[in-house]
Amino acid sequence: MQLNLGDPPDLQQYAATRSHVRAFLQSELDAGRFVPWKATWTTFDRDFSRRAGEQGFIGMTWPRRYGGSERSALERYVVVEEMLAAGAPCGAHWIADRQSGPQILRHGSQRAKDEILPRIAQGECAFGIGMSEPDAGSDLAAVRTRAIKVEDGWKVTGSKIWTTNAHLVDYLIVLVRTDPDGKRHAGLTQMITAMDSPGIAVRPIHDMSGHHEFNEVHFDNCFVPDHMLIGEPGEGWKTVTSELSLERSGSDRFLSAFQLLLALVDEVGPQPDAAQAAQIGRLVAHLVTLRTMSSSVTGLVQAGDDPAAQAALIKDLGTAFEREIPEAARLLAEVEPARDGGDARLASALAQTVLTAPSFTLRGGTREVLRGILARAIGLR
Repeated sequence: MQLNLGDPPDLQQYAATRSHVRAFLQSELDAGRFVPWKATWTTFDRDFSRRAGEQGFIGMTWPRRYGGSERSALERYVVVEEMLAAGAPCGAHWIADRQSGPQILRHGSQRAKDEILPRIAQGECAFGIGMSEPDAGSDLAAVRTRAIKVEDGWKVTGSKIWTTNAHLVDYLIVLVRTDPDGKRHAGLTQMITAMDSPGIAVRPIHDMSGHHEFNEVHFDNCFVPDHMLIGEPGEGWKTVTSELSLERSGSDRFLSAFQLLLALVDEVGPQPDAAQAAQIGRLVAHLVTLRTMSSSVTGLVQAGDDPAAQAALIKDLGTAFEREIPEAARLLAEVEPARDGGDARLASALAQTVLTAPSFTLRGGTREVLRGILARAIGLR
């Protein structure tokens, strides 16, 4: 069997961009710089990100004055999709390119734009997400990390959790409460915290495989200068919800297990039996549909819309789809997951996906929270 998805109509015009990024990724593979089924989009590799930056693949849509190349959002979509499909180690620039940089571009101070955005575009500056908290989870209106105004800035105290690669990144954009007397959705502010600031402690959270990617981050009177605010004080709910649209609608929400799907297709071979053909056909049909939906939301973002509900729908459907793939692989192929599977592509990819799949429907917002957003969007809540 072959897996040829074709392009949705809105992506067909970007063949040259696709060829460019494919040539770059092939050169990386030929040099042995990553193994597709042993990496994920959160795999942290600063050298890979620097080389991607040199090719103009980071900050593509940003103004040239900040290191961007003023390309379209759909061109960026093509590049991101190819990197995900190839299993490239994008973690050192992923969050900065996907959401932190755009947040700074839209709502940051001029000083933050000038100092940070060019470094992101060069692949030299990594960001993490400081939203979830130990007692709040996906309910961002319940965050309790507080920031108190002091001369020339703010003092931050509190904790964040499930913070991907916080032990490796240069900055976090944290959501804090700057007005403790305000309503749940008021009095919130986002601000950029440098991870080398005094008063920050990072504690590892190991996953089921023993891998250290998640962290708990503690702030103890950590100083954040005024010029590191995202928007104005009290605008945090507006800015964080617009950021979540960027986080939830991309192809990373349905391509996390793509290497496993590819390995399964290869294992089944060109003459699948009826059950294999039906199951793989169903998965591929879901994938093509999600891809079309995701590229359509990218088009809405490019047009200046804020498709929060559409992004929530893609994230909900996409991560559920990702969790189905390892179940299908276990049913359709006689293979046992093996983390040390070496060149056994299917066994290695299955092991990695089985261990990480439980997090797919949690990261970026739980399914319950996402469905609440959808219910409100269609007037049911």
